[in-house]
Amino acid sequence: MRELTYAEALREALRQSMTQDERVFLIGEDVGVYGGAFGVSAGLLAEFGEQRIIDTPISEAGIAGACVGAALTGMRPVGEIQFMDFITLTMEQLVLQAAKVRFMFGGKASVPMVLRTPGGSGTGAAAQHSESLENWFVHVPGLKVVMPSNPYDAKGLLLAAIDDNNPVIFIEHKLLYKTKGDVPEEMYRIPLSQTAIAREGKHLTVVATSIMVSRALEAAAELAKEGIELEVVDPRTLKPLDDKPIIESVKKTGRAMVVHEAVEMGGFGGEIVARIASSEAFDYLEAPIRRLAGLDIPIPYNRELERATVPQVENIILEARKLVRGEY
Repeated sequence: MRELTYAEALREALRQSMTQDERVFLIGEDVGVYGGAFGVSAGLLAEFGEQRIIDTPISEAGIAGACVGAALTGMRPVGEIQFMDFITLTMEQLVLQAAKVRFMFGGKASVPMVLRTPGGSGTGAAAQHSESLENWFVHVPGLKVVMPSNPYDAKGLLLAAIDDNNPVIFIEHKLLYKTKGDVPEEMYRIPLSQTAIAREGKHLTVVATSIMVSRALEAAAELAKEGIELEVVDPRTLKPLDDKPIIESVKKTGRAMVVHEAVEMGGFGGEIVARIASSEAFDYLEAPIRRLAGLDIPIPYNRELERATVPQVENIILEARKLVRGEY
């Protein structure tokens, strides 16, 4: 199978969707001539023209509002917010309008829109361009939240998100854009509620999201040399959450750790812990459930401090050893 980067997989999903359905269009800051802040939409303007690849003024509220209005009138917009931090400026349009319209109109209206945004740290972009705010939107009824961890999932989940009749927040980690993986050329869709087992193991279940999936897999490869086998579970879609594979994995391993980049307080890991603790998996636990998350501080500009702020491979290895060896 051919390899594509994460960014190329997203671009192919956009291109295929726009070719198949004339209602699909892309709108955002610098998505046209510049090709997007991280190059995802490069070349699409020449293919589809400025009526379907729309450069906007610097107004995230305007981008989100245009998407809501277009979706309500029969289009299937894909909006791009250059950095997830600026999604804070779209809260009225997303939370008060997009998320609630279908419910308030008794299903007679829908908002089939996708809002793509790069999140996370690791590029030296400092406190205002490096946040992980996914759980804000997990908390809002009516929104779906997707976080692909690899190129294959990025394409399949974006195609499914564009097809969905509900508003979808689609979060792409900046450090993943250049990563490569096998991606089929044909159109395929991954359902927006299908947790994946990224690696099978028997000693500890590690539930990881986005960039933390690849770090968990790297940690698993190292720990396997010591005879410790991690089972890495990737939810892919945070909402709606398919928790059955997580619960079954914990029943098998008897231990669980959740790893995400967002700060621990109010983070998605708390929901995973609650799901495990309130399920039949609780009776199988041989150790406390561990959360490994970002520190409760803004992301520093200094590269070493930035790295120390969020979980790294070595942190996962250290905590996994403690859980498996009973050193908690």
